[in-house]
Amino acid sequence: MARISKKRKEALKKVDQTKSYSLTEASKLVNEISYTKFESSVDIDVRLGVDPKKANQMVRGVVSLPHGTGKTVRVLALVPADKEAEAKEAGADFVGLDEYITKIEGGWVDVDIIITMPAVMAKLGKLGRVLGPRNLMPNPKSGTVTTDVAKTIKEVKAGKIDFKVDKEGAIHTSIGKTSFAPEKLMENAVELIQSIAKLKPSSAKGTYFRGVNISSTMSPGIKVDTKSIPGI
Repeated sequence: MARISKKRKEALKKVDQTKSYSLTEASKLVNEISYTKFESSVDIDVRLGVDPKKANQMVRGVVSLPHGTGKTVRVLALVPADKEAEAKEAGADFVGLDEYITKIEGGWVDVDIIITMPAVMAKLGKLGRVLGPRNLMPNPKSGTVTTDVAKTIKEVKAGKIDFKVDKEGAIHTSIGKTSFAPEKLMENAVELIQSIAKLKPSSAKGTYFRGVNISSTMSPGIKVDTKSIPGI
């Protein structure tokens, strides 16, 4: 059995695993139970009452977090030559087309998101085996295939994220860092959850939000009372 560190024991003492906390309480507590030596990410798990195996119950969307995620997002813009200057000016870290397609075919994936244009998508089909498993393949539904490349790059850099329900019926994503004030974490969480609420499939029956948990890197999870979340 793995040994539980002293700091983790202290963190566990602060969280009542039988209790559901209000979102306000959880946003404060998550910082108190973080014990890593580095700045931890704050993550949220939202369990939904959907069957992701059914196409009409897939939940996927994008949201612009009001305070961003706190992460430096590395953006690759796969665009034609006449759009390269625009993409660079907007803040893309890597810009090009054929040379990067070749690099990706060779296994290079040192980016967090890839943005491209509809006219370029035909060239990217062969990259599916590399990008698909890493969730990096551009997709119109996630907003990463667009005619307004500059706007999309700026939004992503400012905190726009895409989310997708996994095979277990849960959405897992980051809503900030432990350096964020509790109010900012709460506002990010509310924005995300309200966006998920708007995407409820008409075919989904019963309780839609079955559980919400917040945690930081390596910390215990904090159960959130869904009734405390405004707008759902």
